[in-house]
Amino acid sequence: MKRLALRTGVRWKISIAIAAVGALVAVALSLVVHNAARVSMIENAREVQLERLLGAQRFYEATSMQKGGPKFGAKLNDPTIPPSLRDEVRKNRRATHVEQGSDGVPEVWAAVPLAGGDVLSLHSRFADRSATIMDDLDRALIIGSVSVVFGGCALGVLIGGQLSRRLRKAAAAAGRVAQGQTDVRVREAVGGVVRDETDELARAVDALTDALNERIEAERRVTADIAHELRTPVTGLLTAAELLPPGRPTELVRDRAQAMRTLVEDVLEVARLDSASERAELQELPLGEFVSRRIGLLNPEVTVRVVHESWVSTDPRRLERILGNLLGNAAKHGSTPVEVTVEGRVVRVRDHGPGFPEELLRDGPSRFRTGSMDRAGHGHGLGLTIAAGQARVLGARLTFRNAAPSGAAQGTGGAIAVLWLPEHAPTVTGSFPVLRMADQRQPSD
Repeated sequence: MKRLALRTGVRWKISIAIAAVGALVAVALSLVVHNAARVSMIENAREVQLERLLGAQRFYEATSMQKGGPKFGAKLNDPTIPPSLRDEVRKNRRATHVEQGSDGVPEVWAAVPLAGGDVLSLHSRFADRSATIMDDLDRALIIGSVSVVFGGCALGVLIGGQLSRRLRKAAAAAGRVAQGQTDVRVREAVGGVVRDETDELARAVDALTDALNERIEAERRVTADIAHELRTPVTGLLTAAELLPPGRPTELVRDRAQAMRTLVEDVLEVARLDSASERAELQELPLGEFVSRRIGLLNPEVTVRVVHESWVSTDPRRLERILGNLLGNAAKHGSTPVEVTVEGRVVRVRDHGPGFPEELLRDGPSRFRTGSMDRAGHGHGLGLTIAAGQARVLGARLTFRNAAPSGAAQGTGGAIAVLWLPEHAPTVTGSFPVLRMADQRQPSD
């Protein structure tokens, strides 16, 4: 079963946490204050009840020779005295007792021993004024608790909002870095006067970006140096192969030497594209006519269909390189027929093979990775990488998708590579990155 994930922001998490803590503190303090006030009032009621009873006792003893019983509400030998209170009086002690009445209002008892074993007692309900005070206190505690909760929510939203904004700025800056904008600094994007963990995270991301850039640049230089050093001996090897006597071994040597030379040239081209030093030499040309003419020279068997002609400002040499690599990829890994469609500024190259592998659709073309065995097995995975790099130089976008839906049987659809040329000439190299799978859902053919 797929686990349900509840997504929420830092702002609301902090707000809920502060509100929950405020509510717990408010409830705890309210209970403590309520109980303390209740105990204090009950103790005060005990003392008042006992003082009233002692006054009634003195009056009764002073007038014991006169007719009449106890005054001021006191009773002599009241049979309803609680047993616990009666036991205390039998020990010749003055005592008080509080019990909960049937209607929830406390009832206060006081009793004192008299000569001859009699018991003088006084019984009354909790004072109405004290009950009103407790009700007012409870109401005030409830209002205060609710105010604390809402105040905590507001404070949490304020604090969490500031933290959330900083994190979102950091995430946006990190995203731009991931897109290739290596000059973006996450710490500068976060900004702010207060220094907290967000700044530490931003500095760590900046340090990681610098380290990765240095490592990538070092690897690019090593790759370019190795390819450049191999260029001369490979050229010499190819020249020497041309001098060999005719025969099958000679053909094999020539083929392998030519393949090695092509690989070296491709690696050098990838290194130049990675260095972002390439610039397009722009010309105005009719896209449909240019594509038809060039593909007719590259592969006359490919069907070219111009739906709508459009003039574009682009580099014809780089555009021809992109078309050649896409057709070469379709010839190596796809199946005939191969179709090219030109519609305005969009060029689509489709074959009818097994389609692009999922790794390429998800991550884009990667050097020295040719995909699954049904589509791979030849080449070094540099053709689409070079095509994508040349598209960036043109300010264009190169997207990849399969004609068949995901999960369909192999060979039922084919692969579609779409080149989206820009409306205006590019001003900087790489103004449009190669789209990944999430961006490839463009309008279908």
